[in-house]
Amino acid sequence: MSGERGMKAVHFGAGNIGRGFVGLLLHEGGYEVVFSDVADALVDAINAADSYTVHEAGPGGVDHVVTGFRAVNSRTDPEALTQEIATADVVTTAVGPTVLRFVAPAIVAGLSQRSPDAAPLQVMACENAIGATDLLRAEIEAAAGADAATILLRAVFANTAVDRIVPAQAPGAGVDVTVEPYFEWAIESTPFGDTLPNIPGAHFVDSLGPFIERKLFTVNTGHAAAAYFGAQRGIERISDALADGEVAERVTAALEETSAVLVATHGLDPNDLAHYRATILERFRNPELVDTVQRVGRQPLRKISRNERFVGPAAMAAEHGLSSTALVAAVAAALAFDDAEDEQSVELQQLLRSEDAVAFTTRTTGLDPEHPLFAAVRDAVQARQDAIATA
Repeated sequence: MSGERGMKAVHFGAGNIGRGFVGLLLHEGGYEVVFSDVADALVDAINAADSYTVHEAGPGGVDHVVTGFRAVNSRTDPEALTQEIATADVVTTAVGPTVLRFVAPAIVAGLSQRSPDAAPLQVMACENAIGATDLLRAEIEAAAGADAATILLRAVFANTAVDRIVPAQAPGAGVDVTVEPYFEWAIESTPFGDTLPNIPGAHFVDSLGPFIERKLFTVNTGHAAAAYFGAQRGIERISDALADGEVAERVTAALEETSAVLVATHGLDPNDLAHYRATILERFRNPELVDTVQRVGRQPLRKISRNERFVGPAAMAAEHGLSSTALVAAVAAALAFDDAEDEQSVELQQLLRSEDAVAFTTRTTGLDPEHPLFAAVRDAVQARQDAIATA
């Protein structure tokens, strides 16, 4: 399929990442892009536009004009979406891991209408989660029920690691999107055999695990740490947080701990990781990328959960006898994140006031009390609870 015109990709999630990253690269690969979304106004705005512009903000940034797209409202016109998927070459998602179960039935419907002679549909979930495409495949299998064996033969599934900062957009931008110039899209190659999707700038790798953890434990850990440490110091923008010496020092320390874990578990090169860390911190310092600690820090309960960006690497560090002090400090900062506009933040603060430190730590981090990291996190929780009690 590579290089041919007339290729089509269906992308679930027409938001900023969908338009400014995944949709852009699919367009550049020669695919007609069909966005699927449930937001009426967004679908209408996309369909009213002949083109949209992706602005890269910061050093070396350029503008990309995207054409050859349309949008389908999956809520009001599921039959149209079914037909698009039935005749697509590629399906991608950028909806959030928890939404994949709602996307799966639509993909099943499309696959059921797909010609048995057609090449397998190439499915990639572009989410901030380890094994997101595996999760989507499992949801598709569950949704297909008794027809699962037949349905799954009509698709191939590849995990991916995606990385591009797309901040909240300025009012009045319409369907244009501002993004950072840097991006990385790593895709496991084995599921595709000799027929790789045509995605310029993506790199296909045999083993995705190290890429996903390198990204999650550096970009996501660093971004959230900057948000929580910045919020503690009353700083509003991520770029300003990294300009603060104390915040920068704490974020750097956390990333040095995650790099040590990546060396221990994947054998990655320490010098390469040092360069990668420096690149990441430079990206966060980009003053042209207007991003807030509130946006990056939202959903703190998810971000302190067991396999996420803080507790995941900190637990691995503790198991290897490596330092996790700076990562635990980031968890402590997350516990102090108090944003009335964020549902999880409100719930987090309520739980801190209603559960003891052991129960709270077990519930929110998924750590077993016998785990070598548990005591340090429990102590951070207790310290936060003491601060609340004396406030």
